[in-house]
Amino acid sequence: MTALLEARDLSKTFTLHGRGGLELPVFAGIHLAVQAGECLALTGHSGSGKSSLLRCLYGNYGATGGEVRIRHQDRWVSFSSAAPREVLDVRRHTLGYVSQFLRVIPRISALDIVAEPLRRLGMAADAARSQAAQWLERLNLHERLWHLPPATFSGGEQQRVNIAHGLIAGHPVLLLDEPTASLDADNRRVVVELICAARERGAAVVGIFHDDEVRQAVASNCLDVEQFRKPL
Repeated sequence: MTALLEARDLSKTFTLHGRGGLELPVFAGIHLAVQAGECLALTGHSGSGKSSLLRCLYGNYGATGGEVRIRHQDRWVSFSSAAPREVLDVRRHTLGYVSQFLRVIPRISALDIVAEPLRRLGMAADAARSQAAQWLERLNLHERLWHLPPATFSGGEQQRVNIAHGLIAGHPVLLLDEPTASLDADNRRVVVELICAARERGAAVVGIFHDDEVRQAVASNCLDVEQFRKPL
C-alpha cells in the first residue's frame, strides 16, 4: 500500500536571532511513513518536539534538514521545495489540520468558520452551511451558538468548532494536535468516532493524543519523538 505522508531524515533546530544566534535543537533523524487507513500517534514527554514535528509536517515550520512529502492528486509534493501556492493547494485539497487553538477572523460565525473549507473547494454557500450545521450538531454544539463568533465560547466549545473545521472537507491526510484536550467524556467519544471513521474511509492520520484511552482507540501505531531529541 502506498504511503500518503512521508518524512525522511527530518530535523528541526530553532535559531534565536535575538539571542546572538543561539541554537535550540529539537529533533533529528525522524523517518516516518503513514499509509491510507493508518493513524500514527506521536508520543513523548512535554517538550519533546511533538507539536513542532506536526507543524513541520504541515509546513508551518520549515524543517532544518530532511524532507516532508505529501501524496497530492496522484503525485508527490515535497514541502521542502514546493512554492507557497502549491502548499496552499495541498492544504486545500489534501492536508487537513486541527491545532490546539482556534484562530479565526473576529465576527465570523461558528457556522461560517466550519463551512469555509467546503467553500474553498467550490461548494455553494447554502450547501456548505448545511453540512457545517450537521457537523456542529454531531459535536453537540448548541444551535443557539452557530450564528455567533466563537471568540467568547468556552475552550471546549471552541475546540469542537476547530475539529469540525479541520475534518469537514474529508482530507486524505489529517494532522491532529491534541484534538480532545478540552473536551468532556461524551464529546471525546464523538471525536474518537470521527477519527475512526476517517481511518475507515482511507485517511492517513498523524496525531498527538495525551489521553491514553483516546490514543488506544484511534492509533494503529506510535512514534516516540523523545528518541529523536537532539542534545542541547
